[in-house]
Amino acid sequence: MRQTSTAARNNKLKPSSNLIMNGSVRVRVIRTLVAIQNGQSLASVLDPLLNSLHDGDKGFAHALLLTTLRQWYALARLLDTLADNPIDEVEVRTTIQVGLAQLLYLEVADHAAIHETVEAAKEIDFAHATGLINAILRKVAKNPSKFRKKSDKKHSLPNWLAYQLKQDWSEQYDELMQGLRQAAPMFLRVNSAVSSVEDYQQALDGAEIEADIVELTTGFKVANSSHTTTMLLTKALRLHQSTAVSALPHFAEGAVSVQDMHAQLAAPIINKALMAKISADKSNTEIDSEAHNNELHILDACAAPGGKLAHWLELISSNEHSLFHVKQSDESVSMVSKVKLTAIDSEAPRIERIYENLQRLNLNQQDLEQAEKNIALNIVCADATRWQHGKNKKAATNEPVFDAILLDSPCTATGVIRRHPDISILRTEEDVEQTALLQADILHNLWPQLKAGGYLLYVTCSILKQENALQMQDFMTHYSNVEAIEFSDDCSWGIEQAIGRQCLPIDSESGDGFYYALLHKTMA
Repeated sequence: MRQTSTAARNNKLKPSSNLIMNGSVRVRVIRTLVAIQNGQSLASVLDPLLNSLHDGDKGFAHALLLTTLRQWYALARLLDTLADNPIDEVEVRTTIQVGLAQLLYLEVADHAAIHETVEAAKEIDFAHATGLINAILRKVAKNPSKFRKKSDKKHSLPNWLAYQLKQDWSEQYDELMQGLRQAAPMFLRVNSAVSSVEDYQQALDGAEIEADIVELTTGFKVANSSHTTTMLLTKALRLHQSTAVSALPHFAEGAVSVQDMHAQLAAPIINKALMAKISADKSNTEIDSEAHNNELHILDACAAPGGKLAHWLELISSNEHSLFHVKQSDESVSMVSKVKLTAIDSEAPRIERIYENLQRLNLNQQDLEQAEKNIALNIVCADATRWQHGKNKKAATNEPVFDAILLDSPCTATGVIRRHPDISILRTEEDVEQTALLQADILHNLWPQLKAGGYLLYVTCSILKQENALQMQDFMTHYSNVEAIEFSDDCSWGIEQAIGRQCLPIDSESGDGFYYALLHKTMA
């Protein structure tokens, strides 16, 4: 990932190397922040930081790191107004911003925040800057409310990203800018094959963990039906306070997963669309033994780390949502003899994450067979821009194979900045263009592999229209056999777009920024 402009103007900044984890808590946080500016992701440096600390220091280190990142650009702009001359040394700027975060956002006592931050500068061999650091922090400590207001006045994003979001979301811009600076709530997805949301909420109550049930209603008109609106209800649990997964009842046994509220929409939508396809196929096919022994082929593209894949498997496995029994009038008719689910991702370490998550949820192939589920799961490490089903076979082509495709598309992840605030530092304007090209390549490779009558659900965790609605509009100009399925006004989530719906992370109780577009492949 490219360096930010802050890093770029420091000629002394060296390429990323192994993170040194020694010294005081603040020193370790400063070094971690410098590593992030140098291109390392928060995900790669957070565990080394926390694992290097005593248990009593981990909470403060985590809060200091995440808070400084969330307020990064606002604090940087504030710093520029406080310094008489430009400060070009990244380590010095980072140290001051860590001090400002303590004074303005964490309410650390003045003497502790100033003294310990100045001492940290000495530890990282920047003693020559201690006078400057001390003077700036003392000035702020004299009137923290004044400087907090200055810091909160505008956004805390790189200017290029703030400008683009203002172009995309002018009406929601102010609310969105503040929402992106907040911590995201923690949501849980209850494994429907194991328990109900209501029963698990009671289990949380027993563990003294407070949670609310959040209901999301989704409506869309299935293809070839101008009158019938398909409705589905998705229930998630929102915790009042984030907690360690080890404290969640029966987490290790697979009763529940941590998954954002809006991310939990993906599997139910594509599963419901697939059931609509089955019903349509049945109505167009004479009922005979062959029709009752159809195999379904479905694809989860870019599947790692496997949250949406696991959710889809849970729905397929549960009695309530099973694809093996489709309700027709007042009867439940068996229409599918077997489901073949292929999941692909391009990175081997992320594939391992899929296996780990499925094993915890008792959803790996061996578990499915022992539970007598007619589901064949095939996980493949492959590039979605080139991969074709059966490519290892002599007769491999990208002819239509799949009844449904869930494409959790690569994106800039701007919709999850609250959870991963390093994104605002690591992403560049050029990344958006390159990502949009990558998305288009994947779409053009997968679309021919979808059967006529099938559905493709396009999902991103981006809030940039170039990766979402504009991407869909461009894609549809290339094909005569694609139809965008409209989400109805009954949807309780997101903002209607020219194609699809967009969720925005605009308050402390909302889910992350996700985009959804459901495409139907026509016979044309």
